[in-house]
Amino acid sequence: MRGMKKAAAATLAVTLGITLASCGSDSNDNGGSTSSGEKVELTYWTWAPNMEKVVDVWNEENPDIQVTVNKQDGGDAAVTKFLTAIKAGSGAPDLMQAEYQVIPTLVSSDALADISEYVDDTTKNEFSEGVWNAVTLGSDAVYSVPQDSGPMMFFYRADVFEELDLEVPTTWDEYADAARAINEADSKQYLGTFSANDAGWFTGLATQAGASWWSMDLEAQAWGVHVDEEPTQRVAEFWGGLVEEGVINNKPMYTPEWNAALNDGSEVGWLSAVWAPGVLSGNAGDTAGKWEVAPMPQWDASAPATGSWGGSSTAVSTQSEHPEAAAKFATWLNTDADAVATMVTEAGIYPAAQNAAASALTEAPEFFSNQPNFYDVAAEAAATAAPFTFGPNVNTAYSAYNDEFGKATESKTAADFVQAVKNIQTIVVDDMVNAGFTVQ
Repeated sequence: MRGMKKAAAATLAVTLGITLASCGSDSNDNGGSTSSGEKVELTYWTWAPNMEKVVDVWNEENPDIQVTVNKQDGGDAAVTKFLTAIKAGSGAPDLMQAEYQVIPTLVSSDALADISEYVDDTTKNEFSEGVWNAVTLGSDAVYSVPQDSGPMMFFYRADVFEELDLEVPTTWDEYADAARAINEADSKQYLGTFSANDAGWFTGLATQAGASWWSMDLEAQAWGVHVDEEPTQRVAEFWGGLVEEGVINNKPMYTPEWNAALNDGSEVGWLSAVWAPGVLSGNAGDTAGKWEVAPMPQWDASAPATGSWGGSSTAVSTQSEHPEAAAKFATWLNTDADAVATMVTEAGIYPAAQNAAASALTEAPEFFSNQPNFYDVAAEAAATAAPFTFGPNVNTAYSAYNDEFGKATESKTAADFVQAVKNIQTIVVDDMVNAGFTVQ
């Protein structure tokens, strides 16, 4: 869930329309109501593990609305298959697990129904503003119900901080000072790395600073692109400066070298998301009990915010003949306390619904058993998730990030980090124009 690769970019681009108004099915006058006693059967495409066990609970309690799980591959494969079915006019499911970053692509392709008439404020209030924005695209429409989220936090080696008598940074200036102190004490030790191989990570950092790379003007049916603006420039310059100083590593994440560095103490910090304990336990098992988590350092401590890295939702297809029933299931799946608790146990998700998350997550992950308040910190972070609007060519933006910041991390100059942001802006705009979008 950490981002989409480039593989399906060309395929998706040709399927995109430029109609940004609310989507819905005109043929579903009864909305899937079961008042007549008709039994409704829904199909649900998802890649989350063990989701059929959660659906079994629904099916037992709702004999008139039965849901069948159809397991899919995640990422581009699922999106391409779904859009192919939509374009063909048949074969699409009633419900689709959709990552937040692909929702604009699916909306632009008239693939997701606007379910706002079936979703009330009680549901909306279950989610943070940032997460809710991801499923509404900043409009009055509702294109899906949030399922899981990835609020970002600061993971650090508490033993190293204690040994060097360092305070846990609460601002980015303090983070920079801590990075310098750690590297000065041991030139082979870093508080983190700037990774040019995962744009989702960088997008989360930029989101926290106030960035939103796309915007929609529904009335004008036009997009805005805002990559090369102050918030993202500030983040790029900050990290480029630390890399240029040599106090932060410039190696990519998820490589054998990076995995080993987490385990041997060369990397003693990681700005990551709530799902990080699974990665740390798999790659740095020897360090269990030495890590702790804190909120992300802040640009403005008086207005705490965090970014998000990953997450998905449950959307209703425009081809569903029963959108009301499908929306009812999607709402139950992602807000009902028992359903969410079962997803936590069986699918290992971090729920987007804040109240349900609090009741389901009462024990810290085993790797963080030394920090019983782990999920309290996570809840604090999740509540401050900043909004971010994705656009219809996220693949292009993410691919450009890998290319442009890959070159910047090699040069190790702050100026090249800032230039990378400018280059991404140009690439994204040119791609949208070439695909037929109106860009303001």
